Formats: sequence, structure tokens, C-alpha cells
Amino acid sequence: MDFSFTEEQETVRDLAARIFTDLATHERLRELESEPDGERFDRKLWSELAAAGLLGIALPEEVGGAGLGFLETALVVEQAGRSAAYVPAVETLAAAAPAIARFGTDGQRRKWLSGVVAGDTILTTALVELGGSPLSPGVVAQPTGDGWTLSGTKVCVPSGMFADAVLVPARREPDGLAVFIVPTAAPGVGRQRQPVNTGQSEAILTLDATSVGLDALLGTAEDARSIIEWLVQRSTAALALAQAGAAAAALALVAEYTKTREQFGKPIATFQAVGQRAADAYVDTEAIRLTAWQAAWRIAEGLPADKEVAVAKFWAADGGQRVVHAAVHLHGGVGVDRDYPLHRYFLMTKHLELTLGGATDQLLRLGATLAAEPA
Repeated sequence: MDFSFTEEQETVRDLAARIFTDLATHERLRELESEPDGERFDRKLWSELAAAGLLGIALPEEVGGAGLGFLETALVVEQAGRSAAYVPAVETLAAAAPAIARFGTDGQRRKWLSGVVAGDTILTTALVELGGSPLSPGVVAQPTGDGWTLSGTKVCVPSGMFADAVLVPARREPDGLAVFIVPTAAPGVGRQRQPVNTGQSEAILTLDATSVGLDALLGTAEDARSIIEWLVQRSTAALALAQAGAAAAALALVAEYTKTREQFGKPIATFQAVGQRAADAYVDTEAIRLTAWQAAWRIAEGLPADKEVAVAKFWAADGGQRVVHAAVHLHGGVGVDRDYPLHRYFLMTKHLELTLGGATDQLLRLGATLAAEPA
């Protein structure tokens, strides 16, 4: 395991950091938050990322991408978390688009991925099931003569209100699975806004006897289980990487504030209790970062990564909460002021914690994985 970046990866990280720093400013985020429609999608920032070649960083060269891998995508996702930017980095860049690149046909790649590279197409995933798991989908797929009919409901679809297509896991009776690329403009597709704690909106996706063609099936039906597991693993790792960025940003705010905030004629950073609390937050931040990058590295190398992803998401969920709570406490009243940027990382951390399973869920997954290994 080598955490050092290549020169090419350093260039990607620096470019992404510059774009997010320049465009996802506190003032720009407040402007988006004041818009009445609740979409909170920074199309200008997304277009700049496209122009810089970062949206296609891991997509095939034949669709205009750079043909790199998950580590390069991870660098972009981490910067998105660090800036709390309103862009669909996890769902589009880390999950849906590379899934089509990996499992899709040439026609599917041409149809969907060129638009992603250009910044014109938004893809997302529908992996959340009410009371179930992604491998027990509520949507039912029935074969027809020239395609499939999909019926059911998906909840908590990220970027679902403005996405152009959704990767939908479905159940084939009696016990089969399939994954479909469903255009949101298809007849029978309904979308209802579902507000989340960050102020953004996800979507409740309703499929009412929605007809899709044979070319909507991603991969083969026999590969569906592995495709769903692949999507969940990539998405979960990306959430941990976004949390690594968010925790680092919250800690940076703490460092700057405690150096300048004075009490009794001294910066509060010199007080022992403040220093100890900040040090604990630093340890948690480093644990989140290192476990997230360990998971990303194993994914990029094609190595088994289920345990590492569960560990990374555990630290993102558990350690992330400690970091942002410490940050708010060390800021005092300023920490809960919505005119100050810290509140975004607090809300974002709670959302990242619970998406695709919180700390307890990850420990259960880790325990099941370890129990299944031969002694």
C-alpha cells in the first residue's frame, strides 16, 4: 500500500483544488442556498470541471475521457467534500458513469458517457431500499417482447431531481436481479422532491409500468448481483473520501479560529483543554483520511476491498461526527451561525454518515465478512 501520489495524480489534485477553491466559495454556496427551487446544483462549477477534463478523468478515451482510474476520481471527490460543493461527484463520477464504462455496451457508453465528459449529462444511482438492502430491490422488472417493464419506487435518489438517467437495481421474479439505465424522461417515470438535512433535494423515483428497451439492461442479468455490489462498494468508498475532505475543512476552520479568537488576552488555541480537543479531532481526521485512501487504493488496484471499505465508512461515520461536534464546540456561538461556513460541514457529515449505512451497519458488515472467512 503506497499513499504517495504520482506526478500525474498530484496535477489532478492541484487542478481540482484550484477549481473548487475558486468557484465553490462561501458566497457562491450562499447564493445557491438562497434559490427557491432547492435544486442546489452548481452548473457553473460542473461546467468548469468538465472544461478541465476532470469529469471524464476515469472514463474511456473513446468517449473523450482520460482513461485513468478510481484514485484520480477519488482526488476529485475529496476536494468536493472539502469545499462542500453542490455537485454530484459521488453518484455520477464515482458510481454511475464508471459502471456504464465497466459493464455497458459500446452503444451505452456512446449514448451516456460523452455527455458526462462534456458536463451535459448527469447520471445517478438508486441504491437505497426502504427496510431492505440494494440486493433486495423493491422495483420489479417484467420482460416484454422488445424490452422490460419496470414498476416500483426508489427513495433517496441523489441528484434525482435533475439527473438525466438513473441506474436502477430491480428484481426479476422469482429470484433474479437486473440493473437498468432508466432515462428520467421516459414515460411512467415520476419524481418527487425529497428534502434532506443539508438543504439539498434527493428524489423519490416512481416507476409506473415504465417501458425500457433491451438496450437499457446494464451488463447481463447473471452479472446483476456483482454489478450492484460494485456500485455499493464504489459509492461507499466515495462517501468516505468526501467525508475525509469535509473533516479536513472543518479542522482547518478550527485551527484558524482558535488562533485568532482571544480570551483573557491570549489566543484560545494556547489553552490546554482547547488544544486537547483539537488534537483529538486531528487524530480522527487522519483516521478518516487514511482508511478512506486505503479503501480507494485497494479498489483501484483491483484487490478485495470489502473490509477496507467498511472500516473507512465506519471511521467516516463515527469519527466524522466527533470532528464536526468538536469543531462546533470550539467555535462557540460562531459554530452555529449559518453565516459562517462550518454549519455546512456539520450537516454534510450527518448526511454522509447515514447514506448507505452508518457506523453500526458498517460494523455488522465487517463482522459478517470476517465471520465468513476460513479460520
